[in-house]
Amino acid sequence: MGAVERNDGVDEPGWDVDPEDEISAVVEMAGHHLKLRREAAGLRVAEFGEAIGYGEDLIRKIERGARIPRPEYLDKVDEVLGAGGLVSAMKKEMREARYPKKVRELAKLEERAVELGLYSNHSIHGLLQTEGYARALFGMRRPAYSQGEVERVVSARMARQSIFERSPAPEFSFVQEEVTLRRPLGGRMVLRQQLERLLEVGQLRNVEIQVMPIDREEHAGVDGGIEVLKFGDGTAVGRSEGAFNGRPVSDLKQLRILELRYGIIRAQALSPPESLAFIEQVLGET
Repeated sequence: MGAVERNDGVDEPGWDVDPEDEISAVVEMAGHHLKLRREAAGLRVAEFGEAIGYGEDLIRKIERGARIPRPEYLDKVDEVLGAGGLVSAMKKEMREARYPKKVRELAKLEERAVELGLYSNHSIHGLLQTEGYARALFGMRRPAYSQGEVERVVSARMARQSIFERSPAPEFSFVQEEVTLRRPLGGRMVLRQQLERLLEVGQLRNVEIQVMPIDREEHAGVDGGIEVLKFGDGTAVGRSEGAFNGRPVSDLKQLRILELRYGIIRAQALSPPESLAFIEQVLGET
């Protein structure tokens, strides 16, 4: 076998496992499975590292469940051990294991939703964010995130956006405060790319983006952001910063309050065509 470029990758941020996260048991099981396959092939860690091009320390961390294996690592292991795709098939679970628990739970709800109504008043909604905007947003959190934490949550946020590729596609309604379009989080170029992303997504047939101008004298969203997700079986879940202590709710009476507020917010905002024209105007001024 020819020389293989080695990849230690031990210090790469965002792939270590939080032992307090329930997903750690899944990562440990995967690591144990990989170890059994290596040993069944009669390969010591050093030999295995030479064959797949990864450092011994990284292999040991993965096999004891302290490190989430990257997709390319699993593909290489599958190839070298002749696993016929059984190791590569673990990529989806390991990719999800990288994301924080709250993000995993939210992503599962979004995956089931057939209709999403989302009002954001402090920043661009996560499903609409560019990677640069998301990295700037998490990078300015206080107390400060470590670099590994930033990379982890940014990757999770970008992965959630695969919802736009679902078939059949869910219906999206976004309402953004004008200030979120003008606040240059991350700098002028980051904001320009973010505004361009809004214009791109706003052209999709299943997406409506509306802007709430700052000059409105009546505003039903003064209590904070709102999320209402509806599912194919007729059930729904909602959440608002200023209602029910910010907890997700599914009770019909509570949902009706959130839906009422969101409906009024949409009526008070610019129409979708007016909003895209407004975003274009802000982009030209940025």
